Amino acid sequence: MEIHTDFLIVGGGIAGLSLAAKLSRMGQVLVLSKKEARMSATDLAQGGIACVSSADDSFESHYHDTLRAGDGLCHEDIVDIIVRQAPDRVRELEEWGVRFTCRSDGTYDLGKEGGHSHRRVVHAGDFTGRAIQKALIELVRDNKSITLLRDHVAVDVITECKLRGACANQPSLSGQGTCRERCLGMYVLDVASGEVRTIISTVTVLATGGAGKVYLYTSNPDVSTGDGIAIAYRAGARVANLEFVQFHPTCLYHHKAKNFLISEALRGEGARLLDASGNAFMERYAPERQDLACRDIVARAIDAELKKSGAESVFLDISHRPADFIKERFPNIYETCLGFGMDITKEPIPVVPAAHYMCGGVVTDRYGQTDICGLYAVGETACTGLHGANRLASNSLLEGLVMAHQAFTRIQKDFEELKAMKCPPVQPWDTGGAVDMDEAVLISHNWDVIRRLMWDYVGIVRSDKRLNLAKRRIKPIIEEINRHYWDYILTRDFLELRNLSMVAELIVHSASLRKESRGGHYNMDWPDKDDWNWRRDSLLCRETGPV
Repeated sequence: MEIHTDFLIVGGGIAGLSLAAKLSRMGQVLVLSKKEARMSATDLAQGGIACVSSADDSFESHYHDTLRAGDGLCHEDIVDIIVRQAPDRVRELEEWGVRFTCRSDGTYDLGKEGGHSHRRVVHAGDFTGRAIQKALIELVRDNKSITLLRDHVAVDVITECKLRGACANQPSLSGQGTCRERCLGMYVLDVASGEVRTIISTVTVLATGGAGKVYLYTSNPDVSTGDGIAIAYRAGARVANLEFVQFHPTCLYHHKAKNFLISEALRGEGARLLDASGNAFMERYAPERQDLACRDIVARAIDAELKKSGAESVFLDISHRPADFIKERFPNIYETCLGFGMDITKEPIPVVPAAHYMCGGVVTDRYGQTDICGLYAVGETACTGLHGANRLASNSLLEGLVMAHQAFTRIQKDFEELKAMKCPPVQPWDTGGAVDMDEAVLISHNWDVIRRLMWDYVGIVRSDKRLNLAKRRIKPIIEEINRHYWDYILTRDFLELRNLSMVAELIVHSASLRKESRGGHYNMDWPDKDDWNWRRDSLLCRETGPV
């Protein structure tokens, strides 16, 4: 079945839905989600949006805090663009129905998180992402130019060179130089019917989120399997900085809690990290900012404390603050912890680090364009250069909003030229001799092996030996998955495993290349930062390997 649309957006978080709302002014938009529309990292985001909103703060301060957190790898022009657009994009969310928490005088109740020198986090209680996701879903559902399709999984990009067997050398757009490749749409699996549909689109946008499920322990939703990164890489686009996986320091440690994050905003309001004996320890690791140090520092500190003590968790204590304040400021965290038998107004919260955010991703320019004509990437799946080696807290929702807007401005400029390009005939998906997979253990076993391997060997602290072991052990798994890909009819689980395994291999490869420690990448065989050789992005491309 062949479907035609002006715009195809894969992913329904803050970046994908806000872009869909804007593109709907220009034509028909098709938005795909792997499961229900609310299942996204945006919906789980607690903290808020970093946005200069007070007289004692400044764009320059937000800019420098971002650079400091990024540990030398931020692209300064991108940081400047995103920081300065924050107030406009927050006002836009309010126009779309998001209600942020305000004080009695009508000003924002600004939060403070690790790495920030000022209070600048605009929030809606401690469920900011949920408030944003709800407003955006309502916005696009009421729009007749937007179609939302749930239970649809992207398989691969359809490119012109593949169809013709040679480079089409299409003309450049907006001064970007000769276009080596052009995206015509995607093959997409309809999970309900099992049919692989052909979707032809003038513009295709990857907004698939991160890849936290590559790791055994993560704060991410189940859909975060690195799909956009894997799809773009297979199509020939460059990816960058995949070694910089940010581990959130404080996820709830409880045998019944799957992936519940304890927001960094608690530490912004005075919560302290304690060891198993009840002693604060961050002063030893970050004397200046202590519990409000950047996430890479705090995560490594907790990892060191756990290895030293053998304890299963450390503790986050905010019980010294008034109970009414805690319940009002953090209602979601309070109620969730209470459901697990913990009253955070009276006792500390057991926490451990977990994989949280991909600082790298698909390489884009300042407008979200990838190396492939007509293919954009926005949100966590992209590498814009904002985060460098380590993301500053609450810059992720901001990046999704701003880069969606940036992509809209460029697509608006190029749309008529893109639309005028001829699309060659596209063959429907051919299943060949594939049969149903009758043993689901083939998927579940490899899924578990990869995630545990990544946690043990490519986690918070790495070494050359562990990385080499990971390389050797992941190779035969990927070879097996590739064989199965042609033997069996596609399912959502199998496509996720295929993408997850590819992203895992790319993370291992990127981490092995970087011979230093910086931001979210710490290798105990190369503990020092090497600005002379490694103050640069780690670039990988399917065609050439390391760039």
